[in-house]
Amino acid sequence: MNQNILDKLGEEVDKIEEIDLEQKTTQDKKSVTGNNGNIDSPMEKLLNDNPIVIPRVGDVLEAKVFDISSNSLFLDLGSFGTGIVIGKEIKDGLGSTGKLKKGDLVNATLVDLENEDGYIELSIRQASYEKAWDDLESKRDTQEIITKKILDANKGGLMIEINGIMGFLPVSQLSSEHYPRVEDGDKNKILELLKKLIDKEMQVKIIDIDQVAEKLIVSEKAAMSEKERAIISQLQIGDIIEGEVSGVVDFGAFIKFLPPSKKDSTDDKDKLEGLVHISELAWQLIDDPREIVKTGDKVKTQIIGLDDTRISLSLKSLKNDPWNEIGDKYKVGDIVKGKVDKINPFGAFVYLDENIHGLAHVSEFGEVFPNKKMDEVLQAESSYKWKILSIEPKEHRLGLIFVKDGELAKEEKKKEEPKKEEVKDAEITEKQA
Repeated sequence: MNQNILDKLGEEVDKIEEIDLEQKTTQDKKSVTGNNGNIDSPMEKLLNDNPIVIPRVGDVLEAKVFDISSNSLFLDLGSFGTGIVIGKEIKDGLGSTGKLKKGDLVNATLVDLENEDGYIELSIRQASYEKAWDDLESKRDTQEIITKKILDANKGGLMIEINGIMGFLPVSQLSSEHYPRVEDGDKNKILELLKKLIDKEMQVKIIDIDQVAEKLIVSEKAAMSEKERAIISQLQIGDIIEGEVSGVVDFGAFIKFLPPSKKDSTDDKDKLEGLVHISELAWQLIDDPREIVKTGDKVKTQIIGLDDTRISLSLKSLKNDPWNEIGDKYKVGDIVKGKVDKINPFGAFVYLDENIHGLAHVSEFGEVFPNKKMDEVLQAESSYKWKILSIEPKEHRLGLIFVKDGELAKEEKKKEEPKKEEVKDAEITEKQA
């Protein structure tokens, strides 16, 4: 144990012995009775009045700098003696705080009660590290907005440093302003766009932290959400907005537009961004959104959903629903011509015209071709004859069954042949005439 601590304890014991001797002389060797009725010895009383707490390895102590050398920092630990911080344990702990000078108070973690030179060894780096994580947890709990510079980028996101600790900003947590719009989803192209954000300052919030795993996740989207919520509160479901396609991806198209309060602004930062899901681009089935819109297109859309900071838009809601008038064109039992769009395990999607499509379920197909698979008979982009089995306009569903050539001839023959009752009526009318 450090000699200074031993000396301190020795002094306290000497004091106790002096008091104990005095008490024995004046009170005829009687015990001292405390106010609480318990009998205390002089040593117990002194220790209770002046408790000595010996620091342990891992404790963070506050100490004053009293001497600085080229590679060491000497700290005054008061009654516990002199502490020393060596080499990297000084520099790595200072971060951006600069150099220390005599008289400065510092926090340092106790590493060794007595090193080979007889000093209490401490680390500013370790104390600074613990303090940094504590501060990060506080920032997460208070949802503080932090402004930091982007240091690096990879295919998954951006690297950022807070309190000397490296954090990660995933692509999914970028604001609409910085989100990489890559139509074909090429990761190398995404990385190129992310690298352009290096050295740019961003406002972020801490959304996940784990000191043990040394994990720090931040979000630009979360930092922007409060501002966006205030602006989005101006919008209502059903509003029609005009905007520009800012990006097209496999699942839909992003549209940027100005909110009512910023309608005359020319600053791109004032724009909000919504998503038109692939299912809301048009009434017909769509495999690729790029068939309908492209980046830079000016479009008019309708707001169909507002969820926190997410804005859902629709292009098709501003167009007449062709299914509302399907009864004027098609009836159950009609034999129609339709082109196969695609074949799935559960059936074939068939277009009867530009907007109306139906499903020929695999179970219905099995009745016509019991021992064959659909893709052995049908081909995508080819047209065939179908019989309409059901029509459900509200659900946008239409059921079909494949019609063989022979079956088609029978159907057409039935339509052409007059019913027996009609023939009899015709003969009676002829005789009366």
